[in-house]
Amino acid sequence: MELLTILLQQQGGAASGSWTFWAMMIAIFAIMYFFMIRPQNKKQKEIQNFRKNLEVGQKVVTAGGIYGKIKSIDDATVVLEIADNVKITIDKNSIFAAAPDQAQGVAK
Repeated sequence: MELLTILLQQQGGAASGSWTFWAMMIAIFAIMYFFMIRPQNKKQKEIQNFRKNLEVGQKVVTAGGIYGKIKSIDDATVVLEIADNVKITIDKNSIFAAAPDQAQGVAK
């Protein structure tokens, strides 16, 4: 009889441990979502909206750190003037942010 009681207690403890494990896994996933995944998705949406609203004449910075002024926009490419009469064609997805107005070296 004592053996049966010991086995039942061990099984009850295992079920409790299993429930605790799943609760911890869910808590870890929730923490990762709110502190890592959600902010990253929000930042990606902001950059995507910025790229949709690009305009000719706007000063921008590329992901490679090149400052320039947009001269023309196509579906997938942008012509960027990086100095007087120096233009480069870049992928639209490489534009990262708007350049600050006081940035030196940006074509006027």
